[in-house]
Amino acid sequence: MDSENEVTDEKAGTSLAIPQSVQRAAGDVVHQAFERLLSSDVHVTTAAEGKRLLAEDDDTEQMTDAIQRFVGIATPVVRIALRGARFTRIPWVLVASSTVSIGVTVRTGVRELRVLAALLAHRFEEETGAQPDAALLQKLALELYLRPRRTPNVSDVSLPLARLARRWIVSGALGRNTRGKTDKALDAAERLDMAAFASRSLVAPGRS
Repeated sequence: MDSENEVTDEKAGTSLAIPQSVQRAAGDVVHQAFERLLSSDVHVTTAAEGKRLLAEDDDTEQMTDAIQRFVGIATPVVRIALRGARFTRIPWVLVASSTVSIGVTVRTGVRELRVLAALLAHRFEEETGAQPDAALLQKLALELYLRPRRTPNVSDVSLPLARLARRWIVSGALGRNTRGKTDKALDAAERLDMAAFASRSLVAPGRS
């Protein structure tokens, strides 16, 4: 059932256009989340520990200004999409409750990203003896969070913000729990060869 939901959500997400304003708002949420992580004492040493941390502490992140801004900008987008022909089977009650549900999904997603990034940071330091570059850590965390079955693509520094926004908007609108994919991402993070990523230098798109 979970895999069927993922396929349905992915199909819905690919038909949802994400404006630049929503992508920028998602970027603000991500940058704020990582700033808080780097200034905190959160440590995650194994995938099992990360899963336990998420399971034991169900409190979502506080509604920060960045999250509020994302929800405020994204809600009109999803309401228009939900009324479109591609989403005709979605109950109207979800349209009315989209603001609340997306807010919960984003706050939960921020916690999931922080736990995943904390595990990646620990493994990077454990394997290389150095702390990961902040840009590389963000890139690895988002790539794994969104596509846990794929090896992260760190060929450039750009973050997959459109995909992230789609994930949060569609999951929130459909009432999907994102923990399944996050657990897979934690497992994938534990298997990554972090030393291989340490030698890579991220570049801006279009530069060699």
